[in-house]
Amino acid sequence: MKYAIVTGVSKGLGYSVAKLLLEQEIHVIGLARTGAEGLQDIAETNNVTFQQYKCDLGDVEAIEETCKEIKGQLDKNLSTLFLVNNAAVVEPVDQAMNMNSSDLAHHVKVNTIAPMVMTNLFLKEASTGGYPLLSVTVTSGAAERPMSGWSAYCSTKASINMYTQTVALEQDEKGTNHKVFAFSPGIMDTGMQEQIRAASKEEFSAVDTFKSYKEQNALEDADKVGKVLVSILTNEADVQNGKIYNVKDYL
Repeated sequence: MKYAIVTGVSKGLGYSVAKLLLEQEIHVIGLARTGAEGLQDIAETNNVTFQQYKCDLGDVEAIEETCKEIKGQLDKNLSTLFLVNNAAVVEPVDQAMNMNSSDLAHHVKVNTIAPMVMTNLFLKEASTGGYPLLSVTVTSGAAERPMSGWSAYCSTKASINMYTQTVALEQDEKGTNHKVFAFSPGIMDTGMQEQIRAASKEEFSAVDTFKSYKEQNALEDADKVGKVLVSILTNEADVQNGKIYNVKDYL
């Protein structure tokens, strides 16, 4: 029996990934602050379960409590656990010197601390339970290049890449069957892109470029990107530990 935990499950890439996993008869536990409409019906159609927890990923104590509840829901006959750290925020988008400190702290908690905490907790749980964990965190091309106005976003995604590579190294040294990797989804047509396009040029100097992506229909569909991610994740034997996968290599 296989389970998947997906954060940011109510929309965008998280929703697409959850839907595709359910269609592959994998039980899904979703985390999001808003409801994920339709996933329960998809689960029932495929004779699996979908459960959702509302959790503020900017609150470490809330994450720990939610993960504790999730652990109690996992089947004792679990053969594989997938963890998809998808949820992220792009705001605050502004010049670094203009950022509000509390907004910055929340950004780091959601984009970096939350996926680290969840991966750490479920690595330990899987090790105790004797089943493999395959954990993926959604990263970004912004992790590899600086962009004016995105000091927070570029930095948190870069930190996720290094965390991924470091934890994978640890698991390789221990000789476990756990795999930790990251996935760069490219530029998708999601709500995050709407937020980016709403920024002023003073806040984000590349805003016109992102507006042109929408105007020229250059944004990838979340379902299309989700299929690539799910294909990589569920081909368990072929997953390369510590790799930063890029959707461009598959489309």
